[in-house]
Amino acid sequence: MGMRLRFSSISLMLLLFVLGVVLIVQVVSNDVKHNYADALSKSILFFEGQRSGRLPSSQRMKWRKDSALHDGNDIGMDLSGGYYDAGDNVKFNFPMAFTTTILSWSIIEFGKSMGSDYVHATEAVKWATDYLLKSTSIQNKVVVQVGDPWDDHNCWQRPEDMDTKRTAFAVTDKNPGSEVAGEIAAALASSSIVFKKFDPAYSQNLLQRAIQVFTFADKYRGFFNDSLGKWVCPFYCDWSGYQDELIWAAAWLYKATNQQTYWNYVVKNIPLLNDKYSGKIGEFGWDDKHAGIHVLIANDLLSKNSSGNNALAADIVVCTILPESPTKSSGIKYSPGGLLFKDMGSNMQNPTALSFLLLTYSRYLIRANKVVQCGDKTVSPQRLIEFAKGQVDYILGNNPMKMSYMVGFGNKYPKRIHHRGSSLPSIDQHPKHLGCHDGSPYFKSSKPNMNELTGAVVGGPLKDDTYPDIRSEFAQSEPTTYINAPLVGLLAYFNSPC
Repeated sequence: MGMRLRFSSISLMLLLFVLGVVLIVQVVSNDVKHNYADALSKSILFFEGQRSGRLPSSQRMKWRKDSALHDGNDIGMDLSGGYYDAGDNVKFNFPMAFTTTILSWSIIEFGKSMGSDYVHATEAVKWATDYLLKSTSIQNKVVVQVGDPWDDHNCWQRPEDMDTKRTAFAVTDKNPGSEVAGEIAAALASSSIVFKKFDPAYSQNLLQRAIQVFTFADKYRGFFNDSLGKWVCPFYCDWSGYQDELIWAAAWLYKATNQQTYWNYVVKNIPLLNDKYSGKIGEFGWDDKHAGIHVLIANDLLSKNSSGNNALAADIVVCTILPESPTKSSGIKYSPGGLLFKDMGSNMQNPTALSFLLLTYSRYLIRANKVVQCGDKTVSPQRLIEFAKGQVDYILGNNPMKMSYMVGFGNKYPKRIHHRGSSLPSIDQHPKHLGCHDGSPYFKSSKPNMNELTGAVVGGPLKDDTYPDIRSEFAQSEPTTYINAPLVGLLAYFNSPC
């Protein structure tokens, strides 16, 4: 009897232990589950906080007001609208165009998973394309920037109060800039696909302008670094050359028109990238389009059942990125917590952009019933999806800091972001004009930002997974449009996997 009681006690203790473990596992499991729909909505809302120009009545981020309404007056053009790229008040068309292209690609690939946010996503694209149409309205002239970056970066001022120079800078047939013109052509071509079904007239307008701008970029070749010098450098210099943007634009024009001439252009010129040997095949962002080109054309190559070198290039992109790959690039590192890192500022642009590519490529592989071979390791499409999810989940809170790097998402997120409008009192709170240096006390303050830039994803943690929530540490605390753009597509997929 005593032995039975003892056994029963032990059994009870074991049962309670097992139940406890299950409970703990369940709690941990709950911690790692994110509300992707909420994150998606906020990632798109962020773009409303970056708007320049006269804001519409539908504006949801109410603390932002009209700004820069007279942009372009110095050159006799209406250049109001568009986006501020980050925490400053300059309109840099190179990263803005890339942001537009990736937002469009996100909608093309994952729009069916966006639900009610589909409308807001297309509105985000149109806010950019309306401005890009203005910027390219004069033949053989492409506006590439509005605002004096040196003056702007010397001030801490609300966009609504700007009294810095709003100089407009352009490239022309005499002073070319093929990389920025090529990216604008890609943005217009990709967005024409987005609007094709529900606004065909606008879509056609975008496409015709894309063709015009691509022709200009290809005919009058040159670096905008050479044409505009200190006005674009060191802010958004072209480091990778313009060949990648020309091929990128031609690939998007092929997607938009299905005209063989653009496909022939891609096939003829893609060997000039020489990226398999230059180390650029794993690069993708506002400057480098190398990896993006290979993934973008992979679906066409796979559908044509091609076995040429280009058909394998997207596989090499994968093998360059994955941490377990024996041929991973030495330029790609991972933090102890698993976040992808490159030696550059605003690192979070890398895990979002490269994860977007791998997720997109996984869909193409699934359709073609293919896998990737990295040395002796076989990589399935599911592994690419898992990789992308791991990076997204890190951003949303599955990291050593247990914090979300998206403002307004979760219980713990950056509060002192490097962003002028967010850190300063809004017009509603402080109607009086704030001059160039009137915002300095707010910049230096250790208090949280006064206005929540909901959905903004900051530059991210340091390589050891720690995050200094300090306004002056802009490489970590500044959000950018080109961090968020690929994240929109990623979140749409994980909101509703298909």
